[in-house]
Amino acid sequence: MWRCGGQRPQVLRLLRDRCSSTKAKAWRWKSTTAADRALQHEVGQKIHGFTISQVTSVPELSLTAVKLSHDGTGARYLHLAREDTNNLFSVQFRTTPRDSTGVPHILEHTVLCGSQKYPCRDPFFKMLNRSLSTFMNAFTASDYTLYPFSTQNPKDFQNLLSVYLDAAFFPCLRELDFWQEGWRLEHETPSDPQTPLIFKGVVFNEMKGVFADNERIFSQHLQNRLFPEHTYSVVSGGDPLCIPDLTWEQLKQFHTIHYHPSNALFFTYGNFPLEQHLKQIHEEALSKFQKIEPSTTVPSQKPWDKPREFQITCGPDSLASGSPKQVTVGVSFLLPDITDIFEAFTLNLLSSLLIGGPNSPFYKALIESGLGTDFSPDVGYNGYTREAFFSVGLQGIVEEDIQTVCDIIDRTVDAVIQKGFEDDRIEALLHKIELQMKHQSVSFGLTLMSYIASCWNHDGDPVELLKLGNQVAQFRQCLKENPKFLQEKVKQYFKKNQHKLTLSMKPDDKYSEKQAQMETEKLKQKVSCLSPKDKKQIYEKGLELLTQQSKSQDASCLPTLKVSDIEPTLPVTELAVALTAGDVPVLYCAQPTNGVVYFRAFAGLHTLPEELQPYVPLFCSVLTKLGCGALDYREQAQQVELKTGGMTASPHVLPDHTHLDTYEQGVLFSSFCLDRNLPDMMHLWSEIFNNPHLEEEEHFRVLVKMTAQELSNGVPDSGHLYASIRASRTLTPAGDLQETFSGMDQVRLMKRVAEMADIRPVLRKLPCIKKHLLNCDNMRCSVNATPQQMSQAEKAVEKFIRSLGQSKSDQKPMCPNVVEKLVPHGSSGSASFGGSQFTRRLVTDPTFKPCQMKTHFLLPFPVNFVGECVRTAPYTDLDHASLKILAHLMTAKFLHTEIREKGGAYGGGAKLSRDGIFTLYSYRDPHSTETLQSFVKAAEWAKSGRFLQQDVDEAKLSVFSAVDAPVAPSDKGLDHFLYGLSDEMKQAHRAQLFAVHRDSLIDVSNKYLGIGKSTHGLALLGPENVKIAKDPSWIIR
Repeated sequence: MWRCGGQRPQVLRLLRDRCSSTKAKAWRWKSTTAADRALQHEVGQKIHGFTISQVTSVPELSLTAVKLSHDGTGARYLHLAREDTNNLFSVQFRTTPRDSTGVPHILEHTVLCGSQKYPCRDPFFKMLNRSLSTFMNAFTASDYTLYPFSTQNPKDFQNLLSVYLDAAFFPCLRELDFWQEGWRLEHETPSDPQTPLIFKGVVFNEMKGVFADNERIFSQHLQNRLFPEHTYSVVSGGDPLCIPDLTWEQLKQFHTIHYHPSNALFFTYGNFPLEQHLKQIHEEALSKFQKIEPSTTVPSQKPWDKPREFQITCGPDSLASGSPKQVTVGVSFLLPDITDIFEAFTLNLLSSLLIGGPNSPFYKALIESGLGTDFSPDVGYNGYTREAFFSVGLQGIVEEDIQTVCDIIDRTVDAVIQKGFEDDRIEALLHKIELQMKHQSVSFGLTLMSYIASCWNHDGDPVELLKLGNQVAQFRQCLKENPKFLQEKVKQYFKKNQHKLTLSMKPDDKYSEKQAQMETEKLKQKVSCLSPKDKKQIYEKGLELLTQQSKSQDASCLPTLKVSDIEPTLPVTELAVALTAGDVPVLYCAQPTNGVVYFRAFAGLHTLPEELQPYVPLFCSVLTKLGCGALDYREQAQQVELKTGGMTASPHVLPDHTHLDTYEQGVLFSSFCLDRNLPDMMHLWSEIFNNPHLEEEEHFRVLVKMTAQELSNGVPDSGHLYASIRASRTLTPAGDLQETFSGMDQVRLMKRVAEMADIRPVLRKLPCIKKHLLNCDNMRCSVNATPQQMSQAEKAVEKFIRSLGQSKSDQKPMCPNVVEKLVPHGSSGSASFGGSQFTRRLVTDPTFKPCQMKTHFLLPFPVNFVGECVRTAPYTDLDHASLKILAHLMTAKFLHTEIREKGGAYGGGAKLSRDGIFTLYSYRDPHSTETLQSFVKAAEWAKSGRFLQQDVDEAKLSVFSAVDAPVAPSDKGLDHFLYGLSDEMKQAHRAQLFAVHRDSLIDVSNKYLGIGKSTHGLALLGPENVKIAKDPSWIIR
């Protein structure tokens, strides 16, 4: 996977992902935590070829950091010991390409295709089905390549570590793997030498898809132009026009230079013993190398003596055709080295003050100017290059306003230097850090790894980077000693900085045509150099690759867990339900939330008139941002930042677990806060529900433009999701509403609304939605907090509910039928207040008939996103468990080979959703109708039973790795609250998964996947297609 720059998470994002202190299985000691045990290590201590150089407690993150170096190779190692069962490993190499052939990216793919110890084809993807991993991936950034995995199982950790070590240090790097993953010349039909030669390859197609996204184009050029002298001046992921210049020999040479232990950084995290990690890494990899002096250092960028300007082009926005407001401009400033940790911390916070929310100076000056739709890409502090940079600008402007935007930026800088920042805004930012240091999630190890990767890559101190408490204290001290501390930074880095880039990007109607023409010219150039012997060899190699891809592989060399390694039962989640203020159910879940209270409310929408449904997502997007009660929108934003970790509303379509044609529709309101701020947070919700400012036209227009731009920008990255939503639209009654809320229909509606000259007709719809939604008639709430906080939480929530009105009794359900369904207790052992339960108001349509629909969204992408959906069985049906296993089986054993390896798509597979929709999809796919044929073949393969019980067991491991993924304390009980799924129901489903066997998979394949057996829907996002255009059964949009 390629990251444009591989951006380091900002401080506040790092803290948002802070992990839970879940109760872990004891290893050797039961009385102490992993962090306490790690403190027993001593500097100078030697363990399995490593020497400890530092042992440091980081109490604000509840961990102990142990730094080591390998005696024989100089490899550096950081272990973060923390009482977290979700243990993580990564190995990172500094990779510094000097051209845009994508060599580090293609190498990242190719090393995972087989190694000395594990020579089978594609061990990485095979391990996804032989493991209970919670995460497996690889990333190529601008200047490093990273190979991480995480798991909760000790045996699994050792298995994965063995595979990762061998892949990184002893890969096969076979030529055919390079052809498959990187690029190749091959006949359009490999078996027919009369068909034309074309470019193929997974990375080649991936990068064509990447640069179909105008934001990616802008970001890449920004980095290349701001750092023109070394590795940042090229495209590490690969420019599709340069990728065909890479040779297999160059790939192998790059590995020799960069993938050496002396150029490696090892990272482990969690509660597993450090000693076992060190022993395995030393014995299986590092002991086989000698120390070298790697020449991979990235030199400092020479600062400019005067600012520079560039203009680039991109494709037009197909969702805003004809609009002149498609220009983007950004002004970027070079900042100091990211290894200056306190300066980086200060500039990170300064960036948040400058651009974060409606009270920030650049939001006021740029977003509210009406000139554009949203900030330019990469806005804010960017710390993923050796020297950081800050960028700010606007997208969605007319070309004539480029200079106007630049002038506004200059004036805003001057104003900040003169006025500084309000104390409350600084305190709100520091409060957010305090809150986020307590907030808990399940991917903290992964987030820490990403956070330190860039700084450590350039020899910065990762442990100092993690000492956030020290940085906050130093920041406060600097402000105390010098009230103009931040203003002076603005003056130094933004006023007097000559290393300043102004980059503008405008659409070219012929952009895609020109890109295609350049690719055609590149192809002609390559083909013209071929001798008859070369062409014969290409044909033969193509056949050889096809044969290899089609051959069944013996993966017995790979380590694996067994189904018997999966825990047979789920842990019980204790829940309690109380009826508050009359008849509003509140679900309480006591958890170790570390002093944070998590509140949610779900309000039903079944009384809402159908014509208002398309505007519900917009209502949710703006509800908490327009002001409420005595607060205008700026004051509200300030209070939200001072008192909470954020307040959000989002539309939901929730399936019924027993029937496909029944569902619940509503809005989920979510927020969290420190326990001391709970009354304030609930008061804010009371004001939002009772007195929202839904008449604020000027700011509403600003929010509409931002929302529309964000939706439009997200399509190139999420095309497979939009295709899947569309394909399922006519399969269940909920499908049409899902398309309305979150499909391409919603994207297009928002673009239309954003371009309306008079937006008041839309604004007038908001009070109508409020009337049906913001009351306690159809509401349920949930609270996750520590047991000690529950009494306070109960009072605060009751006060909130009592403050709400009730809708008028004449509001009848607008849906054909609404049924009330009692939700059972969360678990047999859970206490409940008075035995209370809650009901879900479900919508059903007895007259609904599923039908097939095929839709092609014409978009100017060089690749396709394909989706096919099948109506199958609900969650509690025995077939649902078999279909879930089948989806993983088809992905691993058939679709991966057909769509990715043979077809060249970046991704593809099958999945089963909770709503009983079975989806086949592809991502960044050079094919379209051919992929639909692959879906048909996949169904035939499954129906014929061409798989073994071993394959079924591997699919079960893959399923259970998701089913048993760790759950944060804030999210415990959420399945029960939203979907009505009790522990007993989930345990019954678990038993059904265990019971799935080969024959049941063949049965459900025949029952649902065959043509005419169950209703299918198809959708495609991508360029014009001659075959589809001639087929009247397709709807072209």
